[in-house]
Amino acid sequence: MGEEKDLMSVLLMELRRGTQVLSVLSQMKEPRYGYALVQSLEDRGVTIDPNTLYPLLRRLEGQGLLVSKWETGGTKPRKYYQRTEYGTQIYERLRCQWELMVAGMSELLKEEER
Repeated sequence: MGEEKDLMSVLLMELRRGTQVLSVLSQMKEPRYGYALVQSLEDRGVTIDPNTLYPLLRRLEGQGLLVSKWETGGTKPRKYYQRTEYGTQIYERLRCQWELMVAGMSELLKEEER
């Protein structure tokens, strides 16, 4: 039973990993800092570990999909990220692909039920 639970955890992690970029980009129309992004995603049922999120944000920034800006006026400095115009274009294309994949997977799963 323990091995089955471990396997399920690994498979769920792989499934989530494939959705992280789309999940993050979907929330970045307005500027957000990391912790607020984690909370926003969790409120919608999408779990992402901060140790996964921050490297992902840096990678997306390096790819030109996000831009960051430090805000130092509050109680503590925070780095805010936001989608670039290019990031929005890529997000829209990924979203369309996701919708096609979901439709295809739904068909596959329906076939299994028949």
